[in-house]
Amino acid sequence: MRAVHRFTVRAHLPEPLSALGTLATNLRWTWHPPTQDLFAAVDPEVWARVGGDPLRLLDEVPAERLRLLAEDKEFLARCRAVDDDLRRYLTVPRWYQQRQDEGAGLPASIAYFSMEFGLTEAMPNYSGGLGVLAGDHLKSASDLGVPMLGVGLLYRSGYFRQALSAEGWQLERYPVLDPRGLPLEPLCGEGGAPVLIRVAMPAERTLHARIWKAQVGRVPLLLLDTDLPDNDDDLRGTTDRLYGGDAEHRIRQQILAGIGGVRAVRAYCDLTGHPHPEVFHTNEGHAGFLGLERLRELQDDPGLEFDQAMAAVRAGTVYTTHTPVPAGIDRFPVDLVRHYFGDGSRRGLLPGVPTNRVLALGAEDNLGMFNMAHMGLRLAQRANGVSKLHGKVIRTMFAGLWPGFGEAEVPISSVTNGVHGPSWSARELGKLLGESEMDSGAGLRGIEPVSDSLLWELRCSLRQRLVDEVRRRLREAWLERGASDLELGWCDAVFDPDVLTIGFARRVPTYKRLTLMLRDTERLRGLLLDQRRPVQIVVAGKSHPADEGGKAMIQKIVEFADRADVRHRIVYLPSYDMALAKYLVTGCDVWLNTPVRPLEACGTSGMKAALNGVLNLSVRDGWWDEMFDGDNGWAIPNARGVTDPNRRDDLEAGGLYELISDQVAPMFYERDTDGVPGKWMSMVRHTLATLGPRVQASRMVREYVDDHYTPAANSARAVAADGFRGAKEVARYRERLHASWTWVRVGTTGMSVPGGGAPLLGGDVVVHAEVDLAGLDESDVDVEVVVGRVDDSDELHDFVTRSMHPVGGGRYEAEVTLPHAGPAGYTVRVLPTHPLLSGPAELGKVVLAG
Repeated sequence: MRAVHRFTVRAHLPEPLSALGTLATNLRWTWHPPTQDLFAAVDPEVWARVGGDPLRLLDEVPAERLRLLAEDKEFLARCRAVDDDLRRYLTVPRWYQQRQDEGAGLPASIAYFSMEFGLTEAMPNYSGGLGVLAGDHLKSASDLGVPMLGVGLLYRSGYFRQALSAEGWQLERYPVLDPRGLPLEPLCGEGGAPVLIRVAMPAERTLHARIWKAQVGRVPLLLLDTDLPDNDDDLRGTTDRLYGGDAEHRIRQQILAGIGGVRAVRAYCDLTGHPHPEVFHTNEGHAGFLGLERLRELQDDPGLEFDQAMAAVRAGTVYTTHTPVPAGIDRFPVDLVRHYFGDGSRRGLLPGVPTNRVLALGAEDNLGMFNMAHMGLRLAQRANGVSKLHGKVIRTMFAGLWPGFGEAEVPISSVTNGVHGPSWSARELGKLLGESEMDSGAGLRGIEPVSDSLLWELRCSLRQRLVDEVRRRLREAWLERGASDLELGWCDAVFDPDVLTIGFARRVPTYKRLTLMLRDTERLRGLLLDQRRPVQIVVAGKSHPADEGGKAMIQKIVEFADRADVRHRIVYLPSYDMALAKYLVTGCDVWLNTPVRPLEACGTSGMKAALNGVLNLSVRDGWWDEMFDGDNGWAIPNARGVTDPNRRDDLEAGGLYELISDQVAPMFYERDTDGVPGKWMSMVRHTLATLGPRVQASRMVREYVDDHYTPAANSARAVAADGFRGAKEVARYRERLHASWTWVRVGTTGMSVPGGGAPLLGGDVVVHAEVDLAGLDESDVDVEVVVGRVDDSDELHDFVTRSMHPVGGGRYEAEVTLPHAGPAGYTVRVLPTHPLLSGPAELGKVVLAG
């Protein structure tokens, strides 16, 4: 008999245990061991059965047990101590408050929008690395005291749960989640009625969304949910699944996340007194429509014109892209965007916002498509990639939006991702090295007095724990595939706690090359079964339900791992999630990563492993390209210049096999007299000491605060002051440029060497040019000379720039020190300049000589 409706009944706690309810709903417990230990003490058996989920624990623990605990003075004292610690954590000034005291001009509040948030397996509202990064961003912001407000969607089925068929093909199952069974509470107004957000839809319909709040330490996270009877059936399913559905379903989700998300922020701030954000951070382009809602707000009140509102919105917006290839960008047919935005009438999606201006923001070379990344970049004054290499890649990728500028001048910076140390480092490591060192990310100084033997003993115990979990999960996976428990005795002998263990776990798009290790199965088999130096490999990862190529890769690895001769040395574990990831990044010895360079934007799983003294074995891509130093792991050789993908994969797979057989395995099995691999432990120590601080999300968030949030807040204040005088000034300036720019010209140019003679390296030359500003004022522009190396096509490289000064009659001059020997060249260009612009390339306008 099936239930007509599904709901969750929460446990009623005795009054002396009321603090447990508060502790269970503040997600700080996910990274705070004393809180976890407190809940484990409620009922260790139930705690283990529910997978360490406090709310489920309180729902399932017998009422008699709660009654006894309510009379247990020792437990109550422990409960009060943990509750008091949470209150201190929430109120005591932290890093951000100390910076505010220094008068750093920090924003009063930052809104952080993301399509997914991976905070805990108890709230499966994520698919993979992007969501876990967003969760780690909020956790680290909380630890640092950054006044952040997270915004996203609540998916009633979350992301799918993965299983395997008997043939090893990925199967997807979508669980039904009840928000009342999750660490969430509805946002309610006066009288207790839920606060609803409304977004206009075509055909004069309205999409209604309820707001749920998760508390992530000090940071509130608002999640929108459309599963309401007020909605038509198709609209009600807007938040059914993460990354599911067709283009129309996706654009509805993204309209809700951006436009509805801003409205949710306004409702929350008005209701609670939380400061309205000065800075809006878009984590990927999915929520990019938020900028359009802010344009609408500013047109309504204080009544700015579109271009004036655009200047104000851009000033306070930060856009982060994680996409290294054009195919990874969300794009929608222009007709679909026009269908949802209508004609800008008062009854449309964004009353008063001209649809033609909206379409121009997402314009690309294909006139029939609307590009979310292009809109994100055009609506943000500050943009960044997520590693140094990724920054270079996307500056090249988006260079067309800034024609005439060198790729290095494209105004997209980089902030390398990080991971939340307290969430991903093994508790045992924190105890050994010092909890404060693990939490602060300031450097693991506590490692110095710890002996190699103690550190090795810890690494062995973590490996043993992983082996036990591998055996348990492997048996469960085979039972799901239809095997009988009677034929699975071999699972108890899978893996050996003394064998070198390599982990490979991540999403499974084709570019990550899950099956690179299978290019030569006999060589791989030889590594696995080596009598003196064997290797064992644990593999996990989900493929997008629509990615048949990724599913085929999973099936191929499963088929190999099913072979009777190697199944004790290589396993594929389905249903990869945060819980399994914790076992893997703490228990493996080596973390393997084999993407096609440079398609890995960052790749944070290897960072989590490094936090635990796991050595990386990776293609130099993403974060590893900038942080590999030769002593913290190994770089898989890159077959640069090879255009045939099959030959490239063969060459790089060969390099991988050689590294394992010639360097990795020998070092692991080379033991000192006390049985400890001394050289190996030297690399482990070096990894902990040098990578430990650099891979922390606390470092990442501090960089965002210093290099993006604070400048954005200052820019937003500057354009908003005195009735948005700055925004109006920028709009007038842009209008003036637009009227004249077509006729700006650089005429005759010339170069001379003071005193005569030939140009010499380190010597000075004088460059002069005639410039027609077409009616613009000299203060409206910067006339620059650009000097650098020149190639056979007369293209400038490695150039330097110098501003030229007017000398009368439309003539400009500058003295330049020559920076390079060999073939050189110069040009002269005219750029816009205004004190409220972030830099000369912001407007994408340049006039070049010739």
